[in-house]
Amino acid sequence: MRKYVPKDNVQGKSYYTDRFWVAPRVPREAVEDAHFAAVVKAVGADAKESYVEIGQLVLHINPEDNFKVMKTLKEECGYTQCSEQSAVDYLAKDNEFELFWQLLNVNEAKRVRVVCRLANGAVIESIEPLYKSANFAEREMFDMFGIKVNNHPFLKRIIMPDDWEGHPLLKTYPLHGDEFASWYEVDKIFGKEYRDIIGPENRDPAKIDIEDTKRFSRVGYEVPFGAEYNGEEEQEIEYSDTFLVDYNKKSSKQLDERR
Repeated sequence: MRKYVPKDNVQGKSYYTDRFWVAPRVPREAVEDAHFAAVVKAVGADAKESYVEIGQLVLHINPEDNFKVMKTLKEECGYTQCSEQSAVDYLAKDNEFELFWQLLNVNEAKRVRVVCRLANGAVIESIEPLYKSANFAEREMFDMFGIKVNNHPFLKRIIMPDDWEGHPLLKTYPLHGDEFASWYEVDKIFGKEYRDIIGPENRDPAKIDIEDTKRFSRVGYEVPFGAEYNGEEEQEIEYSDTFLVDYNKKSSKQLDERR
């Protein structure tokens, strides 16, 4: 069994930073389309900002106005379908979530994206009475981000188990799970008394333990199933012209044929 290193409460440590390449912003255009202009007029002062991105209208609103704006868009502007609803985690930067709703007007073939910022710990009103598709979308948002939705008919987890700790789409949630995730299935199926016997769940798909001869098979070092590890070093891979091809070579029989 591989050596176990406790992960502790890594979810409680906000380590996310924008240290990766950030894509440039999509150009924003003024609202010149007649249909979109009518939509902005119908929404009125509830739209704090409006512009067009990639052919669709984007409306920024206050979170407390979401139900009223959605009702206007559906009943007065013809946006009868809510095709997508979710959130983006900006907790480390602003202590806020960005919620968005993607709406479709089938008759006009137009799309509107409604966006709002929601403070951490605040709640949003359910739009399930207007769009039935929001039922599962709001449950998923609650499950994955921990965002609570007022007046939802059945707000409970939809993907993770009911007793799961944490919310997997938060940027502070570890990619391979935390202490709780490592022991969840062992505790649930066998009980905590079997932790020392079974060991934690290995959630790293790239993890290869050279001493483990039961779960892994390695090119270059093959051993019989369950054999004892004898400390042998990894062997050099022998390539074949008909099966395994060394693509680092400048030429081979099979590569020459393919070229």
